[in-house]
Amino acid sequence: MAAEEHAPTASEYIVHHLQHLQNIKQKSIVDFSVINLDSITVSVVLGLLGLFVMWLAARKATSGVPGRFQAAVEMLVEMVDNQAKANIHNAQSRKFIAPLALTVFVWIFMMNAMDMLPVDLLPYLWQGATGDHHAYLRVVPTADLSTTLGLSTGVLVLCLIYSVKIKGLGGWTHELVTAPFGTSKNPIFAVILGVVNLAMQIIEYVAKTVSHGMRLFGNMYAGELVFMLIALMGGAAAMSLSGVLLPVGHIIAGSIWAIFHILIITLQAFIFMMLTLIYLGQAHEAH
Repeated sequence: MAAEEHAPTASEYIVHHLQHLQNIKQKSIVDFSVINLDSITVSVVLGLLGLFVMWLAARKATSGVPGRFQAAVEMLVEMVDNQAKANIHNAQSRKFIAPLALTVFVWIFMMNAMDMLPVDLLPYLWQGATGDHHAYLRVVPTADLSTTLGLSTGVLVLCLIYSVKIKGLGGWTHELVTAPFGTSKNPIFAVILGVVNLAMQIIEYVAKTVSHGMRLFGNMYAGELVFMLIALMGGAAAMSLSGVLLPVGHIIAGSIWAIFHILIITLQAFIFMMLTLIYLGQAHEAH
């Protein structure tokens, strides 16, 4: 007779919820053949949904007194446009960068907002649809390091493109070997300073890209873990006969953290957008 399935322990519950739906089983800690299908699917769906919402706002926009939806979108667009003007002084570049920043904010906000759903809701529905009670599913793409580093790498590529576009290939290459410590008329010192400057530039690009992605990932991953711990409190309350303190604590803690998390998901989307504008603005400036 097969052994009866037991309820998962707290550690098993958290470990299960931190596993991704993947195309294959990961063979090592760093395996680039592994694709997190849940992160890709959810982010693409939310991206299309965000585009539809913004298209709907543009389609229904009127010149008269705006409704609540139009007013909210107009406030958001104006906020992003003001930040773009403050950081990107090239009007031609802003025609692409300002809509990009708006897209980044809306997309990341929606991905972050998936953390507001009950922890077990979508995984439970997915397990029911597949018939596999051990099926994995994570629904917060920004709690996946591959997603956030992918976004920050995209920003890095744009920074490199605009550096070459604005300064020219020769000007940007010259900047790589002369900033931040300058150069020297002595050929030997010029070569030494050039190597040091190039190393510092590479470190700066890598540090900005990694910190850009890690900041968003760290905050959303921590928020996801807190929601899991609160869910565990609810599970313990359901199995406990010791009184009403634990269930009441579960409801209070969940409500407080959810309200506070609304600020976090908005703030993290805003910070990622602002850093995108700042980094692209730096790509337009000469050292």
